[in-house]
Amino acid sequence: MSDMVSGVGTEMPRYKCHKEVWALKIAAIVFDSDLAQKENRETDGSATITPTEEGYAAFNVPHDYVRKHNPEVGGYYVVYKDGYKSFSPASAFEEGYTRV
Repeated sequence: MSDMVSGVGTEMPRYKCHKEVWALKIAAIVFDSDLAQKENRETDGSATITPTEEGYAAFNVPHDYVRKHNPEVGGYYVVYKDGYKSFSPASAFEEGYTRV
């Protein structure tokens, strides 16, 4: 796998994840910027995420989250033990985590 990092002659050290996180798979995202354009108003930059899991309501994420993580349908909204909220593409998340 050393070819994954160009310019490095030696393979980088490998790590295995052992963290527990909370996560929801994303079924749909409505970006406020899209709504604002239709409604002819300024956007607040937020988005509403709808999870695939039943029993969980759609929820809003602020502009900072959207700008930093660029969430996509099919990926995961992830919350770490310290409260940090992130996004993970499906392939990376599913390779690294197993539901407990």
